[in-house]
Amino acid sequence: MDAVKKSLISLHFTVVLLGGTALFSRLVPLTASDITLVRSIFACLALFAFLKIAKDKITLNSKKDYGVAVGLGLLMALHWVTYFAAMQYAGVSVGMIALFTFPVITVLIEPFFERVRLVWQDIVSTLTVIFGVYLIVPETSLENDVTLGVLIGIGSAVLYSFRNLIHRKHFKHYSGAQAMAWQTLVISVLMLPVGSQEIVQASSSSWLMLILLGTVFTALPHALIATSLRHLRAKTFSLIACMQPLYGVLLAVLLLNEKPGWSTLLGGILITSASIYETLNTHKLHNSNNS
Repeated sequence: MDAVKKSLISLHFTVVLLGGTALFSRLVPLTASDITLVRSIFACLALFAFLKIAKDKITLNSKKDYGVAVGLGLLMALHWVTYFAAMQYAGVSVGMIALFTFPVITVLIEPFFERVRLVWQDIVSTLTVIFGVYLIVPETSLENDVTLGVLIGIGSAVLYSFRNLIHRKHFKHYSGAQAMAWQTLVISVLMLPVGSQEIVQASSSSWLMLILLGTVFTALPHALIATSLRHLRAKTFSLIACMQPLYGVLLAVLLLNEKPGWSTLLGGILITSASIYETLNTHKLHNSNNS
């Protein structure tokens, strides 16, 4: 088996792991902020250990980059808290679908960061996502947990979009493992003051779940991404990453016995389709600009 095939298998495995992070919002009986805190601590330790073992550079290049790392860490902390909160309110299937509005949200806010213009296809993608969200929302009242979870999930998508754009503009010269090591360190420091006593009182099974979340489902995927990108194009990674909601929903159905309705599945198909289109279009535009 050649390096490209191995990288493709590794990448699909990585996306399955990333999709699986949503399950822990249901498997661990802690608040979203507590899960985020412990996840970031274990992920931080594992990522810095990986960099040390791989003999990769750990320090950043400049004071400016440390400042960027703090900003990215803050956005990721807010993203992770809202990510887990969305799943706790709406369920994993609906929460994952709501989160994957982020590729289209990214396209809408990208003109504020780079010299790109919206085209009519972007408007169609946006309308498709809005209709997809309409299908997964059971009612317009915030008293409905699913509706509230969807809104929180979209908020998480906005945070993730801003983080990704800033990362691409100011931090892309670092590997995924190195970038996430510093961001998880920032998240750990930021979240430590809001950690509750429930973390200490958590059962041994909950601690095992949190260790798995921080290491196998967080640190490992980012280490694998760094390795895979040596043999695969960024476009390939982005397209396979669009499979994350599919894997997340499948895992929720198999392991949590969730039963998403037809309207939820249709909404998910519309949102994911728009995300795949915008991912393809973004890479096409970047390639034409660089040629």
